[in-house]
Amino acid sequence: MSLRDDQLATLKAAGKDFDYYNIANLDGIDHLPYSLKVLVENLVRNIDGANITDEHVKTLLDWDPNAEPSHEIQFTPSRVIMQDFTGVPCIVDLATMRDAVKDLGGDPEVINPQVQSDMVIDHSVQIDKYGIADAVQQNMDIEYQRNGERYQFLRWGQQAFKNFRVVPPGTGIIHQVNIEYLAKVVMSKAEANGNALAYLDSCVGTDSHTTTENGLGVLGWGVGGIEAEAAMLGQPISMLVPRVVGFKLTGSIPEGVTATDVVLTITDMLRKHGVVGKFVEFYGEGIASVPLANRATIGNMGPEFGSTCGIFPIDNVTLDYLRLTGRSEEQVALVEAYAKANKLWGDASDPDYVEPQYSEYEELDLGTVVPSIAGPKRPQDRILLSEAKSMFEKTAPAYETEKTVKDPVAVSTDFRGDFDIENGDVAIASITSCTNTSNPSVMIAAGLIARNAHAKGLKPKPWVKTSLAPGSQVVADYLKAAGLQDDLDALGYQLVGFGCATCIGNSGPLLPEISEAINANDLTVTAVLSGNRNFEGRISPDVKMNYLASPPLVIAYALAGTMDFDFETQPLGTDADGNDVYLKDIWPTNSEVAAVVGGTVSREMFLKDYASVFDGDHRWKGLDVPEGELFAWNDKSTYVRKQTFFDGMKATPDPVADIHGARVLALLGDSVTTDHISPAGAFKASGPAGKYLTERGVEPKNFNSYGSRRGNHEIMVRGTFGNIRLRNQLLASVGEEVTPGGFTYDFLAKKPTTIFEASRDYIDNKVPLVVLAGKEYGTGSSRDWAAKGTVMLGVKAVITESFERIHRSNLIGMGVLPLQFPAGESYESLGLNGTETYDIAGVEKLNEGVTPKTVHVTATHEDGSKTEFDAVVRIDTPGEADYYRNGGILQYVLRNLMK
Repeated sequence: MSLRDDQLATLKAAGKDFDYYNIANLDGIDHLPYSLKVLVENLVRNIDGANITDEHVKTLLDWDPNAEPSHEIQFTPSRVIMQDFTGVPCIVDLATMRDAVKDLGGDPEVINPQVQSDMVIDHSVQIDKYGIADAVQQNMDIEYQRNGERYQFLRWGQQAFKNFRVVPPGTGIIHQVNIEYLAKVVMSKAEANGNALAYLDSCVGTDSHTTTENGLGVLGWGVGGIEAEAAMLGQPISMLVPRVVGFKLTGSIPEGVTATDVVLTITDMLRKHGVVGKFVEFYGEGIASVPLANRATIGNMGPEFGSTCGIFPIDNVTLDYLRLTGRSEEQVALVEAYAKANKLWGDASDPDYVEPQYSEYEELDLGTVVPSIAGPKRPQDRILLSEAKSMFEKTAPAYETEKTVKDPVAVSTDFRGDFDIENGDVAIASITSCTNTSNPSVMIAAGLIARNAHAKGLKPKPWVKTSLAPGSQVVADYLKAAGLQDDLDALGYQLVGFGCATCIGNSGPLLPEISEAINANDLTVTAVLSGNRNFEGRISPDVKMNYLASPPLVIAYALAGTMDFDFETQPLGTDADGNDVYLKDIWPTNSEVAAVVGGTVSREMFLKDYASVFDGDHRWKGLDVPEGELFAWNDKSTYVRKQTFFDGMKATPDPVADIHGARVLALLGDSVTTDHISPAGAFKASGPAGKYLTERGVEPKNFNSYGSRRGNHEIMVRGTFGNIRLRNQLLASVGEEVTPGGFTYDFLAKKPTTIFEASRDYIDNKVPLVVLAGKEYGTGSSRDWAAKGTVMLGVKAVITESFERIHRSNLIGMGVLPLQFPAGESYESLGLNGTETYDIAGVEKLNEGVTPKTVHVTATHEDGSKTEFDAVVRIDTPGEADYYRNGGILQYVLRNLMK
């Protein structure tokens, strides 16, 4: 008998009996953080005597808050959720795996998601049309024209694979659809004995902001598409029991402060504290006054503060939100009964409540939060709104060059008339993304600002591209019900679509005349968005500085028209009587916002909008869908192509080998993000990917975005390391000018060239490649192509000072070795500049079932001298070692399924 058998018990909820695994009576459970209790239940339920044993559960129950992570466990998510950018390559891989199984003599049907897997198509809508009444319809028409091939493929997947559902375009953002509809908090399923088993909802997603669901008490986080595919195929996720940071919230938000200001403050605090690789858990009596929408907004920013999750426990706030969003009373009763029975109820005022122990502590009095923005290039770079003007003036010169024109530049347009633009002007002011559009308080506040501004005759400046892209159709419903959409329309904030839009670089083109003026005069213009990401080059190729702000502040900056603005002392304009109007004159009070939210946001809206969530509109239903268990690949497709990862794959993997004679492909600095590595946004006709499309008869106007073409590896590998803000210092090392973008030096051809073209030369000559970088390599979104593109370029190892969690894991998942310089060392301190050749010895120990702590690196300089050091091997768990030995996680899974 194992714990799995011993702990099986019966729970009564809503008049029904459920089987469940009782963890409430296990020794040591009382003082565990909520998040670790979730892991205990997960382990107990999935004990199999091999991967997961009673001993693993005991290790977790004996958790030492002060210990550094060292114990490996296997986490088995109940669900997987994907968005279409990262999801399409997942389904391409599954379809290719079916072909590979057939080639190896097996049954293709063995390749199926083993757990519920949902895809929400939300990343493909682009803001081509804005400021007009039917912008949302026009943008959706364009979206289907651009993405028809991909959508046909996904509809094939929907009927070919079991346990796979698709939420069609135009429904909402993945994270909002997740918390408003897909997440169950507690799940149930029929068992062979005829009973129903109740168990905790947990969910990993192919978008780093999957942590939005943490606000509901659902444990989960963003993983690379590679890990997600393995989870879909029934593989547990290997992880070390983490340190848990307890974050106590007290007090309440003061007048004039929004949930966005709170999350920017928490992000700033936790980045300074240091939470990479840790769980963050919010606790204390103060959380009872934090609305669920605010909890979701906080959880959403987990990737920005760097933690694996940012979770709240289940309590009455959770139940109220489940009711509001249309969940059945039976489901709400099950969540309450289950949470209380398993000591997962987080009401700190309950007499039976036991305060958890944590590894580290932080505390925030919400009453101390002040209005803030963040920028110009990282979400953790918080700026007090009162200091925004002075901070802009201090940072802007770094973005100017000798070509930058300082005087205003005249622009003439048909759409917005004639005006001058200058440095600092706001080119984009967009209400967008999952961070804020899932939160009625900030959306209603934006609507009230629009109403007050409209009443006083204020309008955004004509050079500002304004847009409203909510996270779900419910937002449109309550803005309309409150009568606020008309006011938003009057300010140019017509609906443009339901999707991620600006936050992921789908801001769409600026007016051609504005774009031309910016580029011809090298102007430093800005973007303000209510999103969570503002990395360089992300929002628009024309915009150098990007700022995160709450939805009402987005509108305020649209009215101001420039970042070089002080809302305290400068008026936004004048009213009909000629009086100056300041931001304080149009800013709504907290009670006004609360009254409108309470009077308009209703359960009926959620029930209506999610009644046919998987059906889609006439466009979706009208797609021509291929049939069959194997996908009929079209060699001429520029969107969806059969992957090459399994070409020539054997039933048994070859031994791993040491690396000899490697060259450096890129020499990079600190905080290289997955945006720098993985192709995203628009691409140029002159780049390798643009040339690939042009050669195949695709005109630049039909290029679409990299994200939409992620199902075509030929395009993605050509765009890897191609970000316009990437600076490869290897060029400087050989005396060449550092051209921003995807450029390097080819030591075989002895010339500068593109990273893609150099990689082909090295691959043809069987020369392995390495990448050298600084701290926090791979920060940002969990882009699978940051790892897939790296391996397809021929990179065998990446040596850095430190890695961000998801990207390190993804590199191993693709068979790339992640290494770190010795503590305190860097390539600069070791005297390396990338011109050396590299030998890495000790990798072969993995063939003996041993993961070496270090491998020996010898860098041979051009003069024959050598620099030697022991690099730390960042294969952190035995499971990761298995993946690396197999050449990647997908090869490992496929071989296991074949067995």
